[in-house]
Amino acid sequence: MVHMVGNKLKELRIKKGLSQQRLAKLARVPQSTIWYIEQGQRSPTLKTLEKLAKALEVHIQELVSQNDSLNKQKKEWN
Repeated sequence: MVHMVGNKLKELRIKKGLSQQRLAKLARVPQSTIWYIEQGQRSPTLKTLEKLAKALEVHIQELVSQNDSLNKQKKEWN
């Protein structure tokens, strides 16, 4: 799950055109926190997830959900 959250965070951050440093300022977390999460080296706390989701203007669920391609595959199987 740690890598999944990190990958999703990076995907959303890039999609919004934000650097790690800019996202860190918007979320009021250290830039190193974002780096560690994206690298899969740390699991974010609920508070950090809330801050990141707010800064990215998404729901927390979007940060912790499986990627879109897996969701599309599941829909095709049903």
